Amino acid sequence: MQRPVVVVLLLLVVVGCALGVITSQHQSRKLFAELENEQLAAQKLATEFTQLQLEQGTWATHTRVEQVASRRLGMRQPDAASTIVITVGEPKP
Repeated sequence: MQRPVVVVLLLLVVVGCALGVITSQHQSRKLFAELENEQLAAQKLATEFTQLQLEQGTWATHTRVEQVASRRLGMRQPDAASTIVITVGEPKP
């Protein structure tokens, strides 16, 4: 009589372990897919950041700043006659 009880008990343990393995594998695959999605999103953000840095470099060039200052703001370089040089402290010999 004890033998069928042991067999049933072992069968329940084996089924429980199998269900645990299946659950663990499913969760592992799900997390791996999520990791891949996040890595893809990080790669897209890195690409966008690089493009934004290039764009910022283009917009901030000295030539472009001069063009915007002269065209939109009407600014110009001062002529030599209106330039005054101020020295701080005593002049060096």
